Amino acid sequence: MHAVPLSTTLIFAGLLGLMVLALALEERIHAKKSVITGVAAIVALGLGAAMHVLPFGAVALPNGHHVEMPVYIPSVDWGVIAIILGSSLFIDVVSRSGIFSWTAIRLTRTSGGDPLRLLIFYALLTVVFSALLNNVTAMIIVGSLTSVSLKKLNRRDLLLGFLLTEGLLTNIGGLLTLISSVPNIILGNAAGIPFVKFFLIAGPYAAVATVLTVAMASWRFGIRRIEGVPEQRQARALVEGFDASDGIESKGFFALSWGLLIAFIVGIATTSVIPGVSELGMGFVAMSFAVIAALRYKNQIDERFAALDWDLLFFFIFLFVVIGVMEHAGVLDLLGQGIGALLGLGDMAGAAGLLVSSALASSVTDNVPLAAVMAKILEGLEVPGDSHLWWATIFGTNLGGNFTPIGSASTVVAVAIIAKQGLDLSFIAFVKKALPFAIAHVILALFYVLLFLT
Repeated sequence: MHAVPLSTTLIFAGLLGLMVLALALEERIHAKKSVITGVAAIVALGLGAAMHVLPFGAVALPNGHHVEMPVYIPSVDWGVIAIILGSSLFIDVVSRSGIFSWTAIRLTRTSGGDPLRLLIFYALLTVVFSALLNNVTAMIIVGSLTSVSLKKLNRRDLLLGFLLTEGLLTNIGGLLTLISSVPNIILGNAAGIPFVKFFLIAGPYAAVATVLTVAMASWRFGIRRIEGVPEQRQARALVEGFDASDGIESKGFFALSWGLLIAFIVGIATTSVIPGVSELGMGFVAMSFAVIAALRYKNQIDERFAALDWDLLFFFIFLFVVIGVMEHAGVLDLLGQGIGALLGLGDMAGAAGLLVSSALASSVTDNVPLAAVMAKILEGLEVPGDSHLWWATIFGTNLGGNFTPIGSASTVVAVAIIAKQGLDLSFIAFVKKALPFAIAHVILALFYVLLFLT
């Protein structure tokens, strides 16, 4: 690609800003997220063609052949789309066996009906699932369980706080291992950080951040422990009356669904180490299990398709297209160059600036290409693999997803689940509620990176 003039890059950066602004005002302009990003994608592609920033032409294949395809097709991360589509369909089908209501009731009974204990249970479950699976799948599963539990407790007033907290915690859990998120894989491999070392360094931060998030959520959303012996007895009596077998229509389908769910979790968690499957990716695993589970309703599968969140899927597709155009227009390179300039401020100041700027940049753009750009910058500057600058970037690109509902795939899914439950949470409302958590996470990361990793 030829060099893009700065004036052109700034025009596309302005378009990106307008899209983010429109998403923030989605309620006032009465438009769904997919429509807003769809319009932005069309305008971006039109401008990209008119201003000659898009790479048109045949794509060369490894076997020497060439294939013609629309320029926007490679921009879409079809692996993420396949994970969302496959996971959503799989969860919808197996949930009809009653396994999620059964699990939710068991957790609710174990909590004794205490909302704070239940929040702690789901917080730990979210972090573990996010570390072992991926943020999107973790949010879909835990969100389904949470909705059932709070409905049983007649505490739907706490549902928004629970789901928002879980959405934020998916990005904390995504920090735990080298394979928990795509930015971890890109930056960790570029820095040459071994799997065990990655976990040992990220683990203490994730543990403290989880405790901090639960404590803040308890205070901010009014999720309290039940005080007083009579109230505790009343809550226990209520949950003891819950029948975990309620909603199980077929014991055979119930047992089969548990087997499929366990196999699904193992399959997603081990995708990267299974020969053949590692090349096909998590999306292939998710879609495969979705098709297998769909055989249960092979004659009514159209009903299951109708239940999918198509607004969410097309939002991601159009968003990827927009980000792809921004990459060709030099917007991401401009962000990366600005971040790279921070390294000239000195060791400590550079790391702090790198972490904060990476977090802010990833809050409004896809953190995957941002991580790729940052990896190239740090490699070009020959930053050692054991430098805390790598960790500043890893923390920043992951935690930036908690600032806005479009900062990460899991927060988008969390907002979609919230809307599906009939709760109101606009772009601005999300930012207002999540901002204290995001700031606390970044400040904690700054102390951790600068005081313990330098």
